[in-house]
Amino acid sequence: MSDIRLEISVKEESINLFKRSIRKLLESTFILQSKDEKLYQFVSRESNRQDISEYLRMIGFDVIIDEKTGVCMLIASEEDAETTGLKRANVVTFTTLQYHLLLVLWEVYLENLGYNEGNFVTKGDLIDKMKSYGLPLVRADLNAAFRLFKKYSLINFNDEEEGEDMQIELYPSLQFGWDVPQFQTVVKEYLKETPEEEEVQRNENLTDQVIPEDFEEEEE
Repeated sequence: MSDIRLEISVKEESINLFKRSIRKLLESTFILQSKDEKLYQFVSRESNRQDISEYLRMIGFDVIIDEKTGVCMLIASEEDAETTGLKRANVVTFTTLQYHLLLVLWEVYLENLGYNEGNFVTKGDLIDKMKSYGLPLVRADLNAAFRLFKKYSLINFNDEEEGEDMQIELYPSLQFGWDVPQFQTVVKEYLKETPEEEEVQRNENLTDQVIPEDFEEEEE
């Protein structure tokens, strides 16, 4: 293994933003343009992004930027992707209910996309949507999921608001919150595939990768 050398130069006036960006990525994985404009612009600047990547690679991470959605995200660095203890260090394993809720949130996000500035849903409408899928609703579990998603910058809401009229803002980072193996497992539960359907899929040589658009073709 080669020596690790850290060669970065951060200007004095940028030190605070550099520290805040690093801590934000390690804390919540994402920096969103719509939520943290100043930090997003700082990380997006090529010279800053290179310095941040160089620093993060020291601990097995890297940062990538999706300009189309305005999302900066922390990832495992390619050179350490297979290193034990680092590969899944920034991956949260959701409960089955949380993953079902994440899928519903993503569907609502797509339905609302482009209609208004920001992407919002009320808690009541979201609960109705979940009921339509037959998902079990326990208040404590639901609130715990909301708090977790907010921590990782997938959604946002006012902690002081309560009840079904509470506004929940949906962020584009929802599309990057998937753990593919768990995603596939939950999708199969939605599709409720029969043995005959599974045989048809094998005959048609469908890929193992399942994407959100598959849900649009499902009929109740």
